[in-house]
Amino acid sequence: MPDGTTATTATNGGAAAPEFPSQARVVVIGGGIVGASVLFHLTERGWKDVVLLERKRLTSGTTWHAAGLVGQLRATYNMTVLASYAKDMFRELERRTGDSTGFLQHGSLLCAHTPGRWEEIRRNASMARLTNVDMEFIGPERLGEMWPLLNTEGIIGAAFIPGDGMANPTDTTMALAKAAKMAGAKVFEHTKVTRVLRRDGRVSGVETDRGTIDCEYVVNCTGMWARQLAGQDDVVVPLHAAEHFYLITEAIEALTPDLPVLRMPDEQAYVRNEAGKLMVGFFEPGAKPWATDGIPEEAEFLTLPEDWDHLEPYILKAANRIPVFGQVGIQLFFNGPESFTPDDRYILGEAPQLDGYFVAAGFNSVGFASGGGAGKAVADWVVDGHPPMDLWEVDIRRFMPFQRNRRYLYERTTETLGLLYEMHWPFFQTATARGVRRSPLHDRLAARGACFGEVYGWERANWFAPEGVAPRYEYSYGRQNWFPYSADEHRAVREGVALFDQTSFGKILVQGRDAARELNRVCTANVDVEPGRIVYTQWCDERGGVQADVTVTRLAEDRFLIVTTGTQTVRDMDWLRRSIDTDAHVTVTDATSGEAVISLMGPRSRAFLQTLTDADLSNAAFPFGTAREIDLGFGFARAARTTYVGELGWELYLPSEFATHAYDTIVGEGDAFGLRHAGYHALNSLRMEKAYRHWGHDMSDEDTLIEAGLAFTAAWDKPGGFIGREALLRQREQGAGKRLAVFVLDDPEPLLYHNEPIWRDGELVGWITSAMFGHTVGRSVGLGYVRRKDGPVTPDWVAAGRWELEIATERHGATASLRAPYDPSNSRIRA
Repeated sequence: MPDGTTATTATNGGAAAPEFPSQARVVVIGGGIVGASVLFHLTERGWKDVVLLERKRLTSGTTWHAAGLVGQLRATYNMTVLASYAKDMFRELERRTGDSTGFLQHGSLLCAHTPGRWEEIRRNASMARLTNVDMEFIGPERLGEMWPLLNTEGIIGAAFIPGDGMANPTDTTMALAKAAKMAGAKVFEHTKVTRVLRRDGRVSGVETDRGTIDCEYVVNCTGMWARQLAGQDDVVVPLHAAEHFYLITEAIEALTPDLPVLRMPDEQAYVRNEAGKLMVGFFEPGAKPWATDGIPEEAEFLTLPEDWDHLEPYILKAANRIPVFGQVGIQLFFNGPESFTPDDRYILGEAPQLDGYFVAAGFNSVGFASGGGAGKAVADWVVDGHPPMDLWEVDIRRFMPFQRNRRYLYERTTETLGLLYEMHWPFFQTATARGVRRSPLHDRLAARGACFGEVYGWERANWFAPEGVAPRYEYSYGRQNWFPYSADEHRAVREGVALFDQTSFGKILVQGRDAARELNRVCTANVDVEPGRIVYTQWCDERGGVQADVTVTRLAEDRFLIVTTGTQTVRDMDWLRRSIDTDAHVTVTDATSGEAVISLMGPRSRAFLQTLTDADLSNAAFPFGTAREIDLGFGFARAARTTYVGELGWELYLPSEFATHAYDTIVGEGDAFGLRHAGYHALNSLRMEKAYRHWGHDMSDEDTLIEAGLAFTAAWDKPGGFIGREALLRQREQGAGKRLAVFVLDDPEPLLYHNEPIWRDGELVGWITSAMFGHTVGRSVGLGYVRRKDGPVTPDWVAAGRWELEIATERHGATASLRAPYDPSNSRIRA
């Protein structure tokens, strides 16, 4: 274990141990950095009746062997905000408790050995500007001056982040626990939680080996034990432990005490000064999952066997990069377990399976750096009943139930550990644990050249390779190999007709005599319409924040179908369940697997589909926003005239067993109309040109309906109103100082992805939330929120500005508008 991280037993401020309680408002389970942070921040919010239970001793899980790196920069704005909080927390803890956290702010160096990595760093530097994280670019010569022991050969450049540093994980955890106890919280070590108790679908207490504590909330902060504990209550916490390595050398006289932390992701290593010695840690590909069948019962301050053969290639790289590392003796070969999630993002929030059950776990070896901010966020979430910011990317509700499967987690974990230091390419696809969820059309699409991407288990056709081209990604920050093929698919939708497989849509069936009343209260739009009508609507919370973006089709007087994205199904089911009156006669069912969806989109879609059915598809007989059953081949489909691409078209919903017959019927007649297959990359470029929003990127509970530019969906005067109406009316009256705008770059060459800063007249006013190259407008198109300090964002204010988007630290001129750059009048979808 690193110097200064020996474990100690917590006391209660030097006083006698408190009496074991029979009740508490919140029970935090797990005494690592995250659990201690949650406890401390609950007391900061004024909740004193809170208890932390640790099965062994504080820090004895994985915190004790953390490397202690304190880095601010993360892949996204909100994650950077959470990570950046830690440095301020360290100082406050030291001031309040008088105890040291060991925080040393010597900065960090992030090195690039390839042009792709240099591009990634520069793009991240632009994003960092949004969060006030200082970064300075330096060349190899300056890098060698700052790190004299480094061989800089082959290094293109580096980013120096002066606000980064390192701290002592054990001392910090103890300081958090001490500060919490000073505020009235209680901490009990050697107390094992054997069961979380529940009553009427809600947490009611915890059962321990020292007695039962009644409580309102539980926060599972048990790290690599979290999946096992949560599984007792069918709460889905997909994480798996893996072996994680670092080496500590013998003392090196030439080491200076103020060396910045050195990160070399292209060589899978980080390096820091550990009390006059080098600590060299690794995030290597081909990781070793550990304890698939469960963590040993008595595990405490656990170390795993050395594995020199596994680590040898990465040790040799590090020795070449830092020659003294290869010359000095190794004092410690450390191998300790850390937990990793399927998407390398941690897990926060209230479980959809059990009210009052919160989780803060799965930190992918960044728990120490992120634990301060994550603990604060979860504490705020518990107290306020909603997250303090947009935390969808780490929300527990993003996971599907199958993702807690042990074999799935085992295989994915071999990849996810190394991905932390891999290139974070646009459109990157994981390689492991694939093929879990497949559309009935999967094999037919594969035969047509589909290149599949994976989204929470779904295999979806992202693009189609022409004959003679391998359906395989070649990654870069520029135009990737699929760019021209996706462009052809895009143009087919704009000019002719194309087929999409959209089976991965989430489909939620709402039934019962009270279904119309309850849905109308949840939805901003009026969904109490005639059967066969499709309504585009949002669900808002009491603050007016957008909780969901869906279509609602009324199938019958007492039956509705909600269609959402495949990634939001669990979340939307949870929101609906919590929003419906408990006494209402309503059932909510996930019907996703029951139906396949084939979409035919484009100006020739009517003429083509008309040849396949006896139904009248004319505009008069089948207007936009209509759903009805039509014959197709030897069966039937529910045809929904709606679109996410901005063209005339129909989504065809079929029972899954009829899907391949319907597909064969369609494709068999498609040549006469020039039918093309199209993938999700084309879908994205098409929707961007129409400024169609995507929940989770372009709107969230942090953005109101008005800010998202979707006030047109609101039925302000419908009987009974809707959730969030009053807050939105107030904002409508006052005007919104934040609005989602659409941007088109002036220059056709640069590519937008996300998180690019938005400048108006030289002032930073926002950032891009999603983007894609628009093949019809011939330039990159992005959506992003802009903020005005001195009044509401209006069309005139937008038109009067000089707009620039910052890409990899360079600004590019852009045109901004509150209207879509393509067919803003919607004439094409209603043709």
